[in-house]
Amino acid sequence: MWKLKVAEGRGPWLNSTNNFVGRQIWEFDPDAGTPEEREAVEKARDDYRKNRSRVRPSGDVLMRIQLKKENSNIDLNIPPVRLGEKEQVDYEAVTTALRKAVRLNCATQSKDGHWPAENAGPLFFTPPLLICLYISGVINTVLTAEHKKELIRYLYNHQNDDGGWGFYVGGHSTMIGSTLSYVALRLLGKGPYDGENREVERARKWILDHGGAAVILGAYEWSGCNPVPPEFWLFPSFLPFHPAKMWCYTRTTYMAMSYLYGRKSVGPITELVKSLRQEMYTQPYEEIDWNKTRHSCCKEDVYYPHTFIQDLLWDSVHYVSEPVINKWPFSKIREKALRKVINHMRYGAEGSGYITLGAIEKSLEMMCWWAEDPNGDEFKYHLARVPDFLWLAEDGMKMQTFGSQLWDCSLLTQAIMASNLTDEYGDALKRAHFYIKESQIKENLPGDFKKMYRHITKGAWTFSDQDQGWAVSDCTAEALKSLLLLSQMPPDVAGEKVHVERLYEAVDILLYFYSPESGGFAIWEPAVPQPYLEALNPSELFADIVVEREHLENTAAIIEALLSFKRLYPGYRGKEIDTSVEGAVRFVEKRQQPNGSWYGYWGICYIYGTYFALGGLTAAGSTYKNSQSVRRGVQFLLSIQNEEGGWGESHESCPSMKLTEPAKQLLTQFKELSDLNRRFRQSTVEIYF
Repeated sequence: MWKLKVAEGRGPWLNSTNNFVGRQIWEFDPDAGTPEEREAVEKARDDYRKNRSRVRPSGDVLMRIQLKKENSNIDLNIPPVRLGEKEQVDYEAVTTALRKAVRLNCATQSKDGHWPAENAGPLFFTPPLLICLYISGVINTVLTAEHKKELIRYLYNHQNDDGGWGFYVGGHSTMIGSTLSYVALRLLGKGPYDGENREVERARKWILDHGGAAVILGAYEWSGCNPVPPEFWLFPSFLPFHPAKMWCYTRTTYMAMSYLYGRKSVGPITELVKSLRQEMYTQPYEEIDWNKTRHSCCKEDVYYPHTFIQDLLWDSVHYVSEPVINKWPFSKIREKALRKVINHMRYGAEGSGYITLGAIEKSLEMMCWWAEDPNGDEFKYHLARVPDFLWLAEDGMKMQTFGSQLWDCSLLTQAIMASNLTDEYGDALKRAHFYIKESQIKENLPGDFKKMYRHITKGAWTFSDQDQGWAVSDCTAEALKSLLLLSQMPPDVAGEKVHVERLYEAVDILLYFYSPESGGFAIWEPAVPQPYLEALNPSELFADIVVEREHLENTAAIIEALLSFKRLYPGYRGKEIDTSVEGAVRFVEKRQQPNGSWYGYWGICYIYGTYFALGGLTAAGSTYKNSQSVRRGVQFLLSIQNEEGGWGESHESCPSMKLTEPAKQLLTQFKELSDLNRRFRQSTVEIYF
């Protein structure tokens, strides 16, 4: 039986800045669990398999079973509140329901204070990791038979009825999702005709029916790729198109890709690779004109089509620069560029405990370090952190984008305190308080971090844990709000409050993210006011990925945090807080849609954005009576309330940028069943997060 282990780590290749607080990994123990627990786990898996078309995300049932057992002192046997259609909602019913919810959350808290949870969804995370482990020859060392069994379960559970896989869970089949998942199954030991329901064979049919594959595993040629030259890193950073100005996720991904491209790295051409070369193309591999594939993209995958400028740029580099740079003495320039890229990757990896910024960068950097030195220490440090990315649930095992430990902990802490059911808290607030304090970044990155294209991080919180090290503004805002609330509670309930200097440092970095030009706040790093650089977006799959920009949700959350801080500590940077809040309120109001809603970039979607916007405006003194924005926002929420009293929204609102309610989505899909090539757009909101 699988067991979730929290705040543990050992071995020569593992390091931590706070004794692994927040770390969550799954390990298989053949002797763990009672017969009843094992039966419950199998039932959860079976229920998911039977109902997977209706319950696409997992419910983390396996984790909940374990944590409830660990917190068995909490009584969860309160009968649920069930009101008849004509019964009135009274104080007792609300209090009972609230008490039951608080107890459940306390019962699913881990020993170090955070609430473990899956942070996955994209289907393109797991295969690159498997590709890296395969080409480096360690796949059977890192992954046990039980790992492979659960990884296969996950791929089977999320295969679409047409045989393909989407870009994300529940998405229409795409070439990138299908080819990567197909390769993953083959690397995990499945043959070309395996599967209880011919899963592998049906996947191959989808790929061939849609024009053939495009993957890199020695089963695709570098000449079929648009250039990703590492020489850009040698340019002066003041130039407007320097990679240092890229959004951090794009920058770190491009960095690793530029190294692999510059080295033209190829994994071992094994018998399996040779077989894949024959399985996934509509013509013999040796006869493919790779140059013609550089600008081709399966129509099911296109969300952000290339512009003429982009194609012209890639062609210029491919036909002019590349032939020159690969010949002596110009090859010396490429070698210098590769050394610079390696130094930047080393700096970033060390600063994140070899966790890196996220799942895609993790796999690509591992490939880079294996290509650089298969026996080097960096590759071994990276391997030690692979378990941190593998999450298990009833739908199987997958690679997640590390975790959302801090974000979830902060919001759950605020929710529990809002209940005002002090007698139900137990030690939950003390443990959560401990986690939040231990997860704050205490120091900036070492050395000249600006030279390495990084920014201050001291005082911030990450999305996950302290070791990961990447500052996130809205996570910092929510953590700060939580600490301020906890500081006003008795120590015997909430624990010892944080030192005021830590609060000052949090305010410092929030103000650092402020953009005076727009009034908004950026997410990871200060915004780059050069939106025209989006014209250089190299991806057909994502929009708005080239430069850091301001966003609604974190701006609204920061308004709340800064004003909460100022009420308790009016003497610290008060004028700067007032100025930034004033600008942020204008920013939020300008982002309101004609129907009164706000588009949420990092969640689903209009309800999510409206929730944050109203919270920020209310904190700044706006009310239903004195603010037209608040009135319109409230009216929007009332206008979309379901008949039974709740609210719901489809994830399709995100890519389409149009409100899509679940019932309307089902009706639309029913009407379009005959259109097998229907296209749903995909945006970055579903990737991270």
